[in-house]
Amino acid sequence: MKNFKIGDKITRVPLIQGGMGVGISLGRLAGSVAKAGGVGIISTAQIGYREEDFDRNPVAANERAIAGEMKKARMISEDGIIGYNIMVALKEYASHVKAAIKAGADIIISGAGLPTELPELVKGSLTKIAPIVSTDKSAKVILKYWDRKYKRTADLVVIEGPQAGGHLGFHKEELEKYTEESYSEEIKKINHNSKKVTTEKYGTEIPVIVAGGIYNREDVQKVDNLGADGIQVATRFITTEECDADIRYKEAHLKAKESDIAIVKSPVGMPGRAIMNKFMTRVMNGEQIPHSSCHGCLVKCSPKEIPYCITDGLINAVKGNVDEGLLFCGAKAWKAERLQTVQEVINDLF
Repeated sequence: MKNFKIGDKITRVPLIQGGMGVGISLGRLAGSVAKAGGVGIISTAQIGYREEDFDRNPVAANERAIAGEMKKARMISEDGIIGYNIMVALKEYASHVKAAIKAGADIIISGAGLPTELPELVKGSLTKIAPIVSTDKSAKVILKYWDRKYKRTADLVVIEGPQAGGHLGFHKEELEKYTEESYSEEIKKINHNSKKVTTEKYGTEIPVIVAGGIYNREDVQKVDNLGADGIQVATRFITTEECDADIRYKEAHLKAKESDIAIVKSPVGMPGRAIMNKFMTRVMNGEQIPHSSCHGCLVKCSPKEIPYCITDGLINAVKGNVDEGLLFCGAKAWKAERLQTVQEVINDLF
């Protein structure tokens, strides 16, 4: 794999560190990955959970933390490539994008829905944009929409496959249908068609980055053979010294067995992948988990009807209360055996 460009910056390793909320990939992890030559990504999902006024005023707390975490990242890597992962499903999506631009984001990567408004929101800034897609159909829809409405295209595309962690861009039936071979064909289609669209109209071949289940050098070689220009890796960076989560969160991943990793219910109706624990066992058994007052995180959420609060679950997890937390992870999280540094992980992958 060759290094790819984001604006006037070029990677030294063709890798994006995937965004992980709540609080898993913040300034320290993103800055460390950028310093090592990859693209460091801060997740804005409830990023202000440690701010004093988070319970009273989550909107202001999150915007303040978006700026604060970039400052932390820049103290580690002054000139590296650092951006944000901002979920379309967030109620405050537009304000997060604006705050990220103001903070100096090199790139915004956006999934959990199609980021139809993103080009308009970044207009007039130097911030680059990338949609996360899971199928050739979704890639075609967003690229055609951006072209037709805004007369522009993506700066890169991230393909997130069925082995990814957290919320997945597939229905449960699709997850059961896809094999490694059949999804490899989907990756080839997305790669070919995305490049075709942008080359024909804009005279540029955008980088296509593959994510989901990439854990070691062999996985990197597989997606390289499919024509990927780079990889996005998230779960592998959880068990690093630089990851922003509590040590008990990291230890839960180190202790996890392959049989502990399951497709779980999310209160927003999307399937997700997580480590089974006491909390998720209660959820899967149909128990209604009491939750805190609403922090207004997601557009499609009815606090009176949800089986549990995803904000509560993710904050418990990142703070180390792992028995009461939601432990999102990728399909190969069970392979982690020890804490590593960011540089060691990158060395293993390349």
